[in-house]
Amino acid sequence: MLRDQDRIFTNLYGIHDWKLAGARKRGDWDGTKELILKGRDWIVTQVKDSGLRGRGGAGFPTGMKWSFMPKTFDGRPSYLVINADESEPGTCKDRDILRWDPHKLVEGALLAGVGMGCHAGYIYIRGEFYNEASHIQQAIDEAYAAGLLGKNACGAGWDFDLYLHRGAGAYICGEETALLESLEGKKGQPRLKPPFPAAVGLYGCPTTVNNVETIAVVPTILRRGAPWFASIGRPKNSGTKLFCISGHVERPCNVEESMSIPLKELIERHAGGVRGGWDNLLGIIPGGSSVPVLPRSICDTVLMDFDALREVRSGLGTAAVIVMDKSTDIVKAISRLSKFYMHESCGQCTPCREGTGWMWRVMERMVKGQADLEEIDVLEEVTRQVEGHTICALGDAAAWPIQGLIRHFRPELEKRIAAYKASRPRQAAE
Repeated sequence: MLRDQDRIFTNLYGIHDWKLAGARKRGDWDGTKELILKGRDWIVTQVKDSGLRGRGGAGFPTGMKWSFMPKTFDGRPSYLVINADESEPGTCKDRDILRWDPHKLVEGALLAGVGMGCHAGYIYIRGEFYNEASHIQQAIDEAYAAGLLGKNACGAGWDFDLYLHRGAGAYICGEETALLESLEGKKGQPRLKPPFPAAVGLYGCPTTVNNVETIAVVPTILRRGAPWFASIGRPKNSGTKLFCISGHVERPCNVEESMSIPLKELIERHAGGVRGGWDNLLGIIPGGSSVPVLPRSICDTVLMDFDALREVRSGLGTAAVIVMDKSTDIVKAISRLSKFYMHESCGQCTPCREGTGWMWRVMERMVKGQADLEEIDVLEEVTRQVEGHTICALGDAAAWPIQGLIRHFRPELEKRIAAYKASRPRQAAE
């Protein structure tokens, strides 16, 4: 269990003043000038040594990602882009940072900019986040007025400008290269890689794209030191993490906890347990709607970190924990997710454009049992043809929920098919 003194997001629930004066009382912007003056290499080394991995879903080591940015100036500027699109169903952590702790993100952007040699940063925010965009813009304006951003930021001799850009509600723009396309004013479609953004990103310049939570924890890591952050959680899965717990629990919530906390303990300690008790649990999607569902037998013991969830063929993703009790129609729930991914596909890649629609139509028949037993295997085979065969990971995101359903709840699919077939002779007789 995470100790109170180790919490990074001290205003997650909006109890205190979220503006600059309140943020400073909670320790934000404390000694920022001294952190900047320690230099680019020191900042990147601290982030590397902390073990921080990207909090947007992929879990790539943040310090390593920063080190890919060019060290020498070739005439092109470098950019930091912060992904605040947060459109993954079940995920609502970044919006609380933007709404109630915006100065952590603004200060983190400045320090990350120094660490990567960037003089400009862009926050790409989901268009529907009206209040959140208002708060982050006010925080940026306050930072400029106090001399914390702009020319000679914090009096440390580093120029850094931060801009807010509102998206238009496309899920695909949460993918980093589609986000860059949208930021440039083009259609939000993923780019082929390589080249990677660190070489050719925004406006053809070196760029790093990071998630809101990833950037927001950086100032605290630099103040308290990499060993402190690395001491929380398991090796290679270190630090604190925001978890979004929703669904059939007594108290849905966002909570900051240590990485590697057991899933069962996380739900029972912070969300009041499963509605009707743990024995009423059917399954849990542990990391946002794109990762495979886990049955209760695995949920009993699994740890909430990147490696433990990968070992049980799921993923931490955004750490959005979606709890489903035995009243859930699990087939219908996964079918609903299939419809979401079909709707949000950008249509650029044939396997995703055609496959997501096909998978959803089959899933709709599976809900009613209007299928043959052989079609379960055909459906899984099609998910394998979509997974890993697209420019971005949306094809994987559409395939994995269905794969999890077939892997763990195949008897439910078979039961529905048998029930439907058993009812047909009676219907014909009537």
